[in-house]
Amino acid sequence: MTRLTSLPERAMELASSVGGNLRHAVPMVTQHAGQWLDAGAKLGALKGGARVAGGFVRRNPVLIAAAVAGAGLLWYAAKRRARQAEDAQGEAIDGQSRRVEARRAPRSGTRRNASRQPRAEH
Repeated sequence: MTRLTSLPERAMELASSVGGNLRHAVPMVTQHAGQWLDAGAKLGALKGGARVAGGFVRRNPVLIAAAVAGAGLLWYAAKRRARQAEDAQGEAIDGQSRRVEARRAPRSGTRRNASRQPRAEH
């Protein structure tokens, strides 16, 4: 045989020996093939979803900006509410107070319904 005809045979032998050695050297790969397939499917779905989302963002940038602003406002409101709840659980708010005495209006001879009576014009 010439070298040109024996070259493909030698390449096949080398490839099969490398494959066999690799299969014996890394037995965990064959056991977790299902997990690798599942991960590949998830990555493919993620790539497709990112492509669709990118097209949506290009077509509707105003909606995306409004959604981001709304999410920011919700985050700020939640943070502020949590801070107020934390302050309320602590001690009472320090401040000053003074007593205000209630005063009654002086009683006069007029009735309350006096505004309903017609007024005399001057």
